[in-house]
Amino acid sequence: MRRNAVYPQIFWLVVFLAGSLPIQNLNAQVSSTEKEALLALYHSTGGPGWTRGWDLDAPVSQWHGVTLRKGRVVALELFHNNLKGTIPPEISGLGALETLNLAFNELTGTLPGALFSLARLRVLKLEMNRLKGPLPEDLGNLEMLEELSAFNNFFNGPIPERIGELKNLRVLNLSSNGLTGSIPEGIGQLRHLQSLGLFENRLYGELPETLGNLTDLRELVLANNQLEGAIPSGIGQLANLRVLQIQNNQFENYRNLGRLNPGQLLVFDYDTEKSEIDFRKLQFSKTRMADTKFEEEH
Repeated sequence: MRRNAVYPQIFWLVVFLAGSLPIQNLNAQVSSTEKEALLALYHSTGGPGWTRGWDLDAPVSQWHGVTLRKGRVVALELFHNNLKGTIPPEISGLGALETLNLAFNELTGTLPGALFSLARLRVLKLEMNRLKGPLPEDLGNLEMLEELSAFNNFFNGPIPERIGELKNLRVLNLSSNGLTGSIPEGIGQLRHLQSLGLFENRLYGELPETLGNLTDLRELVLANNQLEGAIPSGIGQLANLRVLQIQNNQFENYRNLGRLNPGQLLVFDYDTEKSEIDFRKLQFSKTRMADTKFEEEH
């Protein structure tokens, strides 16, 4: 009788413990370090004024734009959410972060060095903000990065030499900033790159011959800079190229454009009046060619 009386007690104890586990997990969704990092971002970017704010009393899993996996923050997507302020150094507390999308806000200031300690980051989108300062060499620490989009900001200085260390990069868009200097040779190490946008900066010098290594490249947009010299012969190796925009530069020799397969390009813009060859006479069957300096379609 005593033995039988014990069993119901054990049964209900197991039921109680099993029922309490979800509550314990809910209260311990993220570590204090990760929660503090999120709160630091919230307070430094005017969280109460966000378009879609956070209920700080609710579980982190219910906060807009936050994705958790096994109790870690793996994505933070606050696109077009009226963030105003700076990215805090506490961002380094999100050590499992894979996606950080802060695009189309009003972020200001420089990028904190702590941002480049997020070694698992795959997507970094900062476009359409008011960020400034140089892009640090520590950018090369983000070795898993596949997409870096930071167009329409106020970044200045050269493109980091270590950009070539981002071997997994597929999209690189730094257009419409104030970047200066030449395009580094290391750009040719980005063998998986499909889109390269450097439109409307203050880049000068010759294009690196290593551009020909980017055989997966589909879009190459270099317009509105001060690039010069000859188009490198390696451009003929870009068999997957569909968009090529190099107008409003200071190129002196366009002959190597003839190495491209005319049928491959869908968009092709260059300074026709500066070229010794009129590429409009080639049979670009599906190509829109525009002399954008005069805003005329041909």
